[in-house]
Amino acid sequence: MIHPVLKSSVLLIAAACALAACDKGDPVRQASQYGNGPDLPAAKNYLLPPMKVAPAGSWKQGEMPVVPATLKISALATGLMHPRFVYPLPNGDILVVESNGPSQPAMRPKDLIMGPIQAYGGSAAKAGNRITLVRPAAGGAPAQQTVFLDNLKSPFGVALVGNELYVANADALMRYPYNEGDTKISAPGTKVLDLPGADGKLNHHWTKSLLASPDGSKLYVGVGSNSNITENGMEAEMNRAAILEVDRASGAFRVFASGLRNPNSMQWEPTSKAMWVVVNERDEIGPDLVPDYLTSVRDGGFYGWPYSYYGQHVDPRVKPQRPDLVARALVPDYALGSHVASLGLVFNRPDSPMPANMREGAFVGEHGSWDRDPPSGYKVVFVPFQNGKPAGKPIDVVTGFLTGGHAKGRPVGLALDSSGALLVADDVGNTVWRVSAAAPAAAMASAASATAH
Repeated sequence: MIHPVLKSSVLLIAAACALAACDKGDPVRQASQYGNGPDLPAAKNYLLPPMKVAPAGSWKQGEMPVVPATLKISALATGLMHPRFVYPLPNGDILVVESNGPSQPAMRPKDLIMGPIQAYGGSAAKAGNRITLVRPAAGGAPAQQTVFLDNLKSPFGVALVGNELYVANADALMRYPYNEGDTKISAPGTKVLDLPGADGKLNHHWTKSLLASPDGSKLYVGVGSNSNITENGMEAEMNRAAILEVDRASGAFRVFASGLRNPNSMQWEPTSKAMWVVVNERDEIGPDLVPDYLTSVRDGGFYGWPYSYYGQHVDPRVKPQRPDLVARALVPDYALGSHVASLGLVFNRPDSPMPANMREGAFVGEHGSWDRDPPSGYKVVFVPFQNGKPAGKPIDVVTGFLTGGHAKGRPVGLALDSSGALLVADDVGNTVWRVSAAAPAAAMASAASATAH
C-alpha cells in the first residue's frame, strides 16, 4: 500500500507535469534567445503554470557527462552530499560546499507542490550543510576528502582573504581563521553581519554568493529575491534581488546593484576588471520568458526586477508599478535562454591550457529548467569574449546530464583548479567533475599545423 503522503505527492507531480503538454516551448525561439538581442514573445497568464520536471536519476558505474573530443572529463570527488559550490585554495586544495536550502513556509497554492516537485527533480536531496576539503593526489591516485567545516546553515559562497575564510550562509556572513594546509577548521566562526533570511522566516532564494574585491577590502554578497514576482509583498524584499557591498573591516554594507532577481557567482572579468554575474530571471509568464542572463554589473545599476525585464519590458503582474525605475532599467549584456537556471560562472584565464575556442570568455553552469518542455539548461556552456565583452554564440562544454528524460546530474558551481582545468559541482550526481584539455595545448596546435600542411 502506498503511503498517503507519497501518493498525494506523486499525484501532484503528475498533475503539474501534465500541464506542460498544454504549452510547449518553441525550440526555434529558444535558439534565438542567446546574445544581446533575445527574441521575447508576449507574456502569458496562468492560474497554475505548466511544469516539466526531469526526475532525478543517478550515474551508473563508469558513466559520466559528455565533453567534446578536444576535452576529457573525470571525477575528482565522489560520494558528496549535494555539492553546490567549488572554491580552489592557493595551495591547490579545493573546498566543496555541500548544501541545500532551509525549509520554507507555504505562502500560496503553488508552494504546496514545490516540495514534492523539488524532491522529484533532485533539488531537495539531503545535504551535508558543510564544506569538504579535497586534496588532489599525484599520479592519478584518489583525492583525499576530509570534512573541513561542519554544522553550517545552508552555506553557498566562500572567499579567502589573507588568512581569513569567509562563508556566506543562508542567514549570515561568517569569518573563520585559516592557515595554509589546514584540513579542518575547528575554531568557532565570527559573524560579520546578518543577511536577509536571518529572521528565520521566508528565505525563498536562499543561496548567497560571495566575491572579494581585488584588494580584499570589500566583500560582495549576491542575494536573491524572496519571491518570484513580489507575491510575498515588497516588505519581504528588503536588501534582496541585489548585490550587497560589505566593508570587510567594519561589516557595514550598502546595495551595490539592484533589480537582479537571483544573482549568482559574481566574478571579475580579466580584461575589463569589471564585475560580472549570472542571473535567474522570473517564472510563470511562459516557457520562452524570461531568458536568464550573464551581465556586467554597474555600481548603482538597476536591472529591472520586479517591475520590468530586459530593460523596459514591463511585467504587468507587479502592482503598483514604478515607471521611474523602469525608465532606468539596464539591459543585460548577454541572454542565456529561458529557464536554464544559470548558477555557476567562472572566467577562463589568459594562460589557459584549454582549446583555443575556450580560452577567452566565461564558463556558465546551467542547473536546468523545471517549468519548460522541452527542458532547457542541464549543461555547462562557454560564452566567448573579445575585449571584455561577449562575442559569439555559446559553446556546449559539458552535456549528458539529462538522458532518457532523467537528470543523472545537474551542474551548479564552477571553478578553475591550479592547472587551469574546469571543476563542475554536480548536486544530483554528488560529484565534482574535472574537465581538461584532451592533449596539451602545444601538441594540439602542432597537430593542427601539420594537418594544414
